[in-house]
Amino acid sequence: MTPGTAPDDVVLIYTTAGTLVEAEAIGALLVEGRHAACVNILPQMRSIYRWNGAVERSDEAVMIVKTTRAKLEPARIAFRAAHSYETPAFLVIEVPEGDADYLAWLRGQVA
Repeated sequence: MTPGTAPDDVVLIYTTAGTLVEAEAIGALLVEGRHAACVNILPQMRSIYRWNGAVERSDEAVMIVKTTRAKLEPARIAFRAAHSYETPAFLVIEVPEGDADYLAWLRGQVA
């Protein structure tokens, strides 16, 4: 851990997008706006979920967004404005520790 930083300042956001094109557009928006240091996109997964009383199935792209707690709300606002879903997933995962050099790089990209 870098001296002077809280162990919980780095977070991951788990989310999905309806298409790879949408995931790439949102990822670029977040990184270019310095709301995220990096967005990993897994282009193909199958989701099964209940929506409006029916069990639905759809193909989606998974997004793992790497950012800091200080950038969480700006990232959420930009994400919601760009996302096509009425209720997109936006799940925050704590990162209690990691490689010090990587975490320092991550923090520097969103500063």
